[in-house]
Amino acid sequence: MEMRFGPTDLYHASSIMKRSWKSHHGETESTHQHEEDDTSLSLSSLSKIILPPLGVSSYNQNPTESKGWIISPMDSRYRSWESFMVVLVAYSAWVFPFEVAFLNASSITGLYIADNIVDLFFAVDIVLTFLVAYIDSRTQLLVRDRRKIAVRYLSTWFLMDVASTVPFELLGYLFTGKEKLGLSYSLLGILRFWRLRRVKQLFTRLEKDIRFSYFWIRCIRLLFVTLFLVHCAGCLYYLLADRYPHQGKTWIGAVIPNFRETSLWIRYISALYWSITTMTTVGYGDLHAVNTMEMIFIIFYMLFNLGLTAYLIGNMTNLVVEGTRRTMEFRNSIEAASNFVCRNHLPPRLKDQILAYMCLRFKAESLNQNHLIEQLPKTICKSICHHLFLPTVEKVYLFNGVSREILLLLVAEMKAEYIPPREDVVMQNEAPEDVYIIVSGEVEIIDSDLEKERVVGTLHSMDMFGEVGALCCRPQSFTFRTKTLSQLLRLKTRVLIESMQTKQEDYVAIIKNFLQHHKKLKDLKIAEFLAEGGEEEDPNMAINLLTVASTGNAAFLEELLKAKLDPDNGDSKGRTPLHIAASKGHEECVLVLLRHGCNIHLKDVNGNTALWEALSTNHQSIFRILFHFASISDPHTAGDLLCTAARRNDLTMMKKLLKQGLNVDSKDRQGKTAIQIAVAENNIDMVDLLVMNGADVTAANTQDFNSTTLNEMLQKREIGHHITVPDDLSNERLLLKKKEEEEHGKSSCTRVSIYRGHPLIRKQNCSRESGRLIRLPSSMEELKNIAGKKFGFDARNAMITDEEGSEIDSIEVIRDNDKLFIVEDQNSFM
Repeated sequence: MEMRFGPTDLYHASSIMKRSWKSHHGETESTHQHEEDDTSLSLSSLSKIILPPLGVSSYNQNPTESKGWIISPMDSRYRSWESFMVVLVAYSAWVFPFEVAFLNASSITGLYIADNIVDLFFAVDIVLTFLVAYIDSRTQLLVRDRRKIAVRYLSTWFLMDVASTVPFELLGYLFTGKEKLGLSYSLLGILRFWRLRRVKQLFTRLEKDIRFSYFWIRCIRLLFVTLFLVHCAGCLYYLLADRYPHQGKTWIGAVIPNFRETSLWIRYISALYWSITTMTTVGYGDLHAVNTMEMIFIIFYMLFNLGLTAYLIGNMTNLVVEGTRRTMEFRNSIEAASNFVCRNHLPPRLKDQILAYMCLRFKAESLNQNHLIEQLPKTICKSICHHLFLPTVEKVYLFNGVSREILLLLVAEMKAEYIPPREDVVMQNEAPEDVYIIVSGEVEIIDSDLEKERVVGTLHSMDMFGEVGALCCRPQSFTFRTKTLSQLLRLKTRVLIESMQTKQEDYVAIIKNFLQHHKKLKDLKIAEFLAEGGEEEDPNMAINLLTVASTGNAAFLEELLKAKLDPDNGDSKGRTPLHIAASKGHEECVLVLLRHGCNIHLKDVNGNTALWEALSTNHQSIFRILFHFASISDPHTAGDLLCTAARRNDLTMMKKLLKQGLNVDSKDRQGKTAIQIAVAENNIDMVDLLVMNGADVTAANTQDFNSTTLNEMLQKREIGHHITVPDDLSNERLLLKKKEEEEHGKSSCTRVSIYRGHPLIRKQNCSRESGRLIRLPSSMEELKNIAGKKFGFDARNAMITDEEGSEIDSIEVIRDNDKLFIVEDQNSFM
């Protein structure tokens, strides 16, 4: 006897586990009514396990919803009707042989009426069957089309159902008018045994019910089969004796001569006694065959008993052990999961997910789809994948415009998976290992914030998720949870990246599709900055580079620049990706742009460079990096910055520039200094700031400037700076400086620590090379000579910086215990 598992079986098992979990916790139905309402949809749509075929995007996902007068096979009312019909089947199958053998028509008028009422119920069931949807065994789809339902029923069980329902005795009485009909009319009722298939289905469901012992259900089933056959054989054997023409020459007549006049109970027990003794072959000492007809019947009955015995023994040994192995494994897994949930007091949502996974795995294993595909040769597997998945992959936004060669390569590496409802496919902050494409079903985008979950959106067929983390090389931004039973195509991130790098034009197309798609999704974090600029889509993809630079994703920016995108493309305001990264403090993005040769000196419509943006937003480390590169390519960088601040009379920016160690007397491309521009603009506050920081006023045209004010500034100027002042003040300033040095003891021993290499590079490479503690010499040339001897290289052309990377060009600004860094090759930081 073959064991077959249908969607209704899994529905039954899932509902049993849910009730079992409640009973373990002592929960009542009323206390958890709300919980059942919340989980009923997910469990109902899961437990039927109506799996769509691979590659099919549209299918009926909720089998409990009926259209019109179509009845769902999972409807609770229809299930109750089926259970009631099983009771009627048991009645009709047991009573019919008893009526034919032991009862006369004159004494069973009431029983005949009951039989006709039962037949009427089965007639109603035939009508209902034309309205009950069914699950296609090949596609696992729930068919609701009335025409298909009718054609299927008419071509399978309809004729037998009608034949087993026709009341032949009643029709014979109506046509002939005789109350007592011939035996032929009664024997037509044998067709009622066709209804016994419903009892078989009942026992199949009970065997999967973990509330009952599988062993005892199986034994009861075999016991019922045996007793039913004993009952039928006894009734038939008595019928032979009752209809035998020669009185007394029968098996029962030999013992009870007037057996027809004895009680019905004695006759029935005698028939059962004979049937059981014959089946068990314990002998014929009392009841035995007398006439030839009885002997022939016993011969066939004994032969039948051989088959029945083989069935009982074989079923108990072979089929129970081998044929029901998967059923036992399923039951054991459900029981283990139930115990695990109860023992660890897991929340209901986790309980539902565990149940959903086990039921889905059980059904998916029976389909054996992936296992079958893996057994085939690689070429055939690729052809199957292309046929099933390529139409879906071509419609995904990420692969729009991508060559067929790349698509075939990707499709061959995809794996199809069925995921039950309420299952977390991708967790928030999880490593981006896989990318998923939705073939069918729905997936929710969930943002988790301190144990609070917010549904951001819902993805449907032909959508994909996980690509943001994969392409941006960052943890997943959201949790993606299935809303319904979903079929997904899983692709490894590594395979996606490798395929993208196969052809340059496809690489650019995929990146462009990705950025343009997420630019439209305002709810995703990658597009938050778009609300600020209000830009429309730029065909040159400048806005896309700005997008990545704004988010600070250095890895993704690196990939874009490898795709040969221009790093200097700017928006309508002239802001380049370097402007954006510098203003937002994304140091890694700045380094990536510098490695790909961006222009540091580009200005936006306001005349600001990336250097200006970095310092104005207080990102000093980025400013020092940019200044290092800019000063190598343009020696007027410091002068341009200082003159711009002086021209704008921006005291705040001027203070920031001077704090970075820029030479106050640096000249711009026109050969002007900041003090010259401040004096020309008559910006007294700016002139005062520059003078107090040691600006050389001799080069400035001070004719139109108040000389008294300038002299006061010079007198108040901070002592200790190496400056150039008019002759009448130089001697006085030098004396004051010498006196100050003597007071602070600077002429004594000043010690500094020198290190080899740029400080930023040492920090990036985690360098642990020790430094040297030396006495500070009197000039920069001597300091370089000492450093060259200590580290063993020619340091005459080396650059000396402080801990923050600012270049030092004067020995007077070095203080005791300062840390100095000797940069051998000024281009090593590139």
